Amino acid sequence: MRLFIAIEIPDDLKKMIGRLRVEIPGTRWVQAEQIHLTLAFLGEVDEPTFELLNEELGRVKVPEFRLCFSGVGGFPDRHRPRVLWVGLEPQPRLQALAAMVRETVRACGIQQEERPFSPHVTLARLKLPHSRQADAFLDQPHKQKLPPFLVQEFTLFQSRLTAQGAVHVQIKNYRLAATADCTQRRKSGKVGT
Repeated sequence: MRLFIAIEIPDDLKKMIGRLRVEIPGTRWVQAEQIHLTLAFLGEVDEPTFELLNEELGRVKVPEFRLCFSGVGGFPDRHRPRVLWVGLEPQPRLQALAAMVRETVRACGIQQEERPFSPHVTLARLKLPHSRQADAFLDQPHKQKLPPFLVQEFTLFQSRLTAQGAVHVQIKNYRLAATADCTQRRKSGKVGT
């Protein structure tokens, strides 16, 4: 199975993020329903390793947290981007979760990239680095402010490759530890604030 681990983004936010698209020739935009925040890409994983991974991911314990979006950008840089993304504000619990997930993946014998975790949501891949056309995305005034969201779990996904692109299928969700602050908001009915 071809696997990755990610944070699922609420459906209403996926739709809002999807509206940031602009016309750029030769660009493959991520379908709104497929938008997510990748914590670790695993690649092909055999059944015994999958079983071990599933068990070990259940031991990852980080308190739930809120994420806030912050601007757009491109990799490797804004002048010749091959990937367009929406960034996230620094969040210590997100960094801790990503580090624990990657450590768990390595402990299960799955190689991981050495580059540091850079929290972002990939929106598009460009076949050619069109700096002028990409500027239409990178320089656009935000049509809407993206609201923050509460992260209560992370998910193990299977990525199935098709002629139309990858299709992501949820395999298992892993709950984060509830915090007193978030528990109080749930009781008061103010989870989204």
